[in-house]
Amino acid sequence: MHASRYRHCLYEVEGPLLTLTLNRPHVLNALHPAAHRELADAFDRYAADPDLRVCIVTGAGERAFCVGTDLKELAATGDHAKPPTGFAGITHRFDLWKPLIAAVNGHCLGGGMEILAACDLGVASEDAQFGLPEPRVGLAALGGGLLQRLPRQIAAKDAMALVLTGAPITAAEARRIGLLNEVVPPGQVLPRARQFAAEILACAPLAVQASKQVMLQSMAVADLQQAMHERYEAAQRMLASDDAREGPRAFAEKRSPRWTGR
Repeated sequence: MHASRYRHCLYEVEGPLLTLTLNRPHVLNALHPAAHRELADAFDRYAADPDLRVCIVTGAGERAFCVGTDLKELAATGDHAKPPTGFAGITHRFDLWKPLIAAVNGHCLGGGMEILAACDLGVASEDAQFGLPEPRVGLAALGGGLLQRLPRQIAAKDAMALVLTGAPITAAEARRIGLLNEVVPPGQVLPRARQFAAEILACAPLAVQASKQVMLQSMAVADLQQAMHERYEAAQRMLASDDAREGPRAFAEKRSPRWTGR
């Protein structure tokens, strides 16, 4: 599938930056099987393209980032199918070491929260709303690993309050409990996400990927000493790279480094 043929997402490349937009605003960017497949393909492209270094994930329109599963489509078809990489093609992807930045506009509910939790950084508009309404309709947030991710990302009591009540929270509260890095005025979400991306792009790409891999994979190792002695492939690749030599050389020569990602 060519990126230009996507119907349910926009794949926009600007140099090393990819902006991936959920593009179903008529249903508040709710996702159905075809959208999941397109997004899985888009994230595959991002992972495989050596020229792309950072991805911003956002939603079309001002009303919603993503409100989860398209329930009307589900009721009509009964089709729950998702790719092996999970909801939106990202929640079950555990080998993507390039950074993901969520730029949240409007409602971020259910599966939208799953996408946010699968991203590394999060920026939201002041008027964004967050929540896990599944228990209020007889369900639990089982589909994308959120029940496993949340207590690893925020305080357990805050995670329990979100999960057990199904009550919505504001962007300010989402920032307070650690779901977000920043809350910004309406209209400033994408510009701030792009600033974060620029700060990441100033760093060596292999160093960024190594840092993400070590942080995430070490969380699976209970013993700190063992975690510090694990072998991390991205870190080994970084240490053997041209960029690992370029950084100190540029510092000594008092110039900006020229990263190649090799």
